[in-house]
Amino acid sequence: MSDTVKTVVIGSSGYVGGELLRLIAGHPQLELVAAVSESNSGTPINSVFPHLHNALGKQCFIGPAELQQHLHGKIAIFSAAPHGASAGMIADVLAQAKNADVNLVDMSADFRFADSASYSAVYGEHGAPELLDQFVCGLPEHMPNTEHPNVGHPGCFATAMLLAAVPLLQLDLIEPELNAFGITGSTGSGQAPSAGTHHPVRNSNLYAYKPLEHRHAPEVVAICKALTGKDSTLNFIPHSGPFARGIHMTVQAKLKQPRTTEDLVAEFTDFYNHNEFVTVVSGQPKLKDVTCSNYSQIGLATNGDTVVVFTVIDNLIKGAAGGAVQWMNRKLGFDETLGLTTPGSGWG
Repeated sequence: MSDTVKTVVIGSSGYVGGELLRLIAGHPQLELVAAVSESNSGTPINSVFPHLHNALGKQCFIGPAELQQHLHGKIAIFSAAPHGASAGMIADVLAQAKNADVNLVDMSADFRFADSASYSAVYGEHGAPELLDQFVCGLPEHMPNTEHPNVGHPGCFATAMLLAAVPLLQLDLIEPELNAFGITGSTGSGQAPSAGTHHPVRNSNLYAYKPLEHRHAPEVVAICKALTGKDSTLNFIPHSGPFARGIHMTVQAKLKQPRTTEDLVAEFTDFYNHNEFVTVVSGQPKLKDVTCSNYSQIGLATNGDTVVVFTVIDNLIKGAAGGAVQWMNRKLGFDETLGLTTPGSGWG
């Protein structure tokens, strides 16, 4: 194991944490040394995630107090802790690891805004504002290089919207008002049961929630501004779908100049030409072609005046754990695709 990088997962017992553990178990260069979960400390990982029973042996979750022994040398740290809690936990870990060579990717919302005022307007008081300038937020597809030591992952709904919105704005194709309609699977609500994820309610059902008020909208607008330099507005209506995983997103905007669908497909294809995990398809993409994978697909349509961009991703992988590993691969100098090229399940 001398060629591998020691890897820690904070907040490792939720759905995203479980996906991270699965991806790390199959990654040739990452060695899991600590899966941190205060509520499950001492519990075998395979008792919480039985599907990992052949992957991680008898390894157990540890509590935060036991982490110090692993925080030395070169280390990769992922945080899958909840919004609002992640920043404080990260601050504690980085303080303990001050003599280590650390790369960190956070999947909460805590490091998606560049300043504490913007964060506080959406989420309340920030848990570690002194760390904000050490993080950058965006998708690997849109940020070829970054000197920041740490990364805030945009999140699942934001990932699906950014794949559509960034090229539309950067290529100056549209008027800067976007309308988005997204449908997510029940795993997007987290592992803790809630009324919105209760199977009799969710199954064979479809409904909107937080229309025009969802917290990911200002995150997407801020990231688009940082990446493209353009101000925009985003009207986002999220929906709960009757499936466990995946996001289907539709983004609509007014074109500045008439274009054909073929023109737009060609421009998007060129924009994402060097990105392994984004494919621009002819026609409309389908969710089952990407679920359980780090791949995403984009389709386009236009009537000459309005453009519609369809994106499909797996919310737990491309929208969270897989996107985080993709970033970590880059930060560690590995091939960006390492450990992430397993195809989707197709019928899962």
